[in-house]
Amino acid sequence: MAKLCFSLLLLWQLQLCMQLIDSRSTVKFLPGFQGPLSFELETGYVGVGESEDAQLFYYFVKSEKNPKEDPLLLWLTGGPGCSAFSALVYEIGPINFNILEYNGSLPTLHLNPYSWTKEASILFVDSPVGTGFSYVRTPLASQTGDFKQVHQVDQFLRKWLMDHPEFLSNPFYVGGDSYSGITVPPLVQQISNENEEGIKPLINLQGYILGNPKTDKIVDKNSQIPFAHGMGLISNELYESLKITCGGDYANIDPSNVDCLNDNQAFSELISGLDQNHILEPRCPFFSPKPRDSNGKRRSLNDNEKSQEFLDPEPALPSIGCRSFGYMLSQNWENDYNVRKALQIRQGSKGKWQRCNYDLPYTQEIGSSFSFHVSLSTKGYRSLIYSGDHDMVVPFLGTEAWIKSLNYSIIDDWRPWILHSQVAGYTRTYSNRMTYATVKGGGHIAPEYRPAECYAMFQRWINHDPL
Repeated sequence: MAKLCFSLLLLWQLQLCMQLIDSRSTVKFLPGFQGPLSFELETGYVGVGESEDAQLFYYFVKSEKNPKEDPLLLWLTGGPGCSAFSALVYEIGPINFNILEYNGSLPTLHLNPYSWTKEASILFVDSPVGTGFSYVRTPLASQTGDFKQVHQVDQFLRKWLMDHPEFLSNPFYVGGDSYSGITVPPLVQQISNENEEGIKPLINLQGYILGNPKTDKIVDKNSQIPFAHGMGLISNELYESLKITCGGDYANIDPSNVDCLNDNQAFSELISGLDQNHILEPRCPFFSPKPRDSNGKRRSLNDNEKSQEFLDPEPALPSIGCRSFGYMLSQNWENDYNVRKALQIRQGSKGKWQRCNYDLPYTQEIGSSFSFHVSLSTKGYRSLIYSGDHDMVVPFLGTEAWIKSLNYSIIDDWRPWILHSQVAGYTRTYSNRMTYATVKGGGHIAPEYRPAECYAMFQRWINHDPL
């Protein structure tokens, strides 16, 4: 019996080693998609950290135009804890779900005509570890945070490029949205520093892209009330009272300031019926487990318990008119056995897949990424910062405020940018090679709400054309 158990253990270890060696796969067919894929998709794992105990999963899509020369973009989804699959299938990737009434069968997919992979190869990474199909091999490796995520993604990138040397000369960019506004700038900074130190492989770093980025907790939070007033969500009287009682600081309210607390409570009640991700969209159930704070208590993604509803881990199905209905489809699709087989997910590495995992043991260490923007600006890297103009999670007013405080001269002043003879948003370009743009009608994840506009914006910018 002991010999049998030992033999089984050796067999299991051998299978695991073989899985680790065979770390990438070409995917030509996907369940739910009719026929072979018309784009090149690769999935795989890269081990990072001590003893490679953290295994980061990725989806890589080659540019549909000229992958030998087109830019390479590494994309991180926000959260922290939301899978890169969100960006792949809801935002900037080559496929979308067919939004049909769910009947228990496998959700189906179609091509996205506004995929950013028409202009660039994109590396979608499930980071931090524990997100999506990324997993750990030891309990200690599951502990993560802002700086650890930055170091691990940097290590991931260098290992991936050594395994894909044909992309080393391509122009390289880092991109992300939402909470990635905190982690992308220090990641770009680390890549830049290591290039200057001569650490191999040298990466052809050109710049970064951020959508609706969290940047500074105080600036972002303080912009919500002016945004709400400008959008006609609160009265002039309440807005004027808030400015007086709170002194313009709504992020750090003195517990003894009763008048400010009362005004802030009135504000919270007025916006409680809105979807803060896009104030014009219906307010729907949030299809993910409730986030927890550092004390283990449930917390809101938007840090406003009265303004966003978070359901239990097994919520009622959202209706088909809700954006979260599409999120539900991804969970049903990714947890299908044949899908996992097609994606070459390592057996036993992951239990139930979640689009967003807010129960990660994650430490938010960077309160503001502003100083990294300052440093990167002095080094001359290109940057595109964009905001959906109907986002109240990270309102455009706050983003405009920190960009203005960089104090760079304007070389192309505020003007509309046009798509199909219509205003698609507004833009301004600065002397530090930063372009800022709003996306008209966009929400917190702008490409979800305005895919055609965001694709046109990206296409022009990545090709060095004016918006």
